[in-house]
Amino acid sequence: MNYLAHAYLSFNRKDILVGNMISDFVKGRKKYDYPPRILLGIDLHRYIDEFTDSHHITWEMKNIFKPHYGLYAGAFTDIAYDYFLANDKTIFHDHEALLRFSLDSYEMIEDSVDLLPAAFRQMFPYMKQHNWLYNYRHPMGIEKSFQGLVKRAKYMDDAHTAFDLFTANLDLMQGYYEEFFPLLKKFSSVTLTRLLNTD
Repeated sequence: MNYLAHAYLSFNRKDILVGNMISDFVKGRKKYDYPPRILLGIDLHRYIDEFTDSHHITWEMKNIFKPHYGLYAGAFTDIAYDYFLANDKTIFHDHEALLRFSLDSYEMIEDSVDLLPAAFRQMFPYMKQHNWLYNYRHPMGIEKSFQGLVKRAKYMDDAHTAFDLFTANLDLMQGYYEEFFPLLKKFSSVTLTRLLNTD
């Protein structure tokens, strides 16, 4: 899952959101440097990723990108999931709802800016300035995210093919999203409840 999904699957809990968003930037035992509820968000993020990456529906979606991008297929798939979430009218009934959610998420992260890992803290102003969470609703936002992924990755220099695959397979991936995301949402809610009850 990508940033919008991790933000949404924090269920409007500020510390959980912060941990969920920074998890990929926190390595090894460094997670224990964070307050308990942020640590729970870090752990929730990792459970979400494990559930997503191992699910057969995600594997089907990865196969769209895999012939061209190999092990990076999962990263393109995560970004694609955010497009369908951003346009899911059962969750964000219009663009204003998504905009409010995005701005509220930035505000909650901003409240803990001093706790953010250095790499995330450096990236965060760009996330806000270009409103990444909101702009995943647009194909152009997905294209830019694909370009950013390619720029950061080793041994990749072509984002155009990924975007062409994305646009050519929108209906197929929409079906995968509609089948998978309710399962992920239920899993995430149950997992968060369990983590909070054992805190």
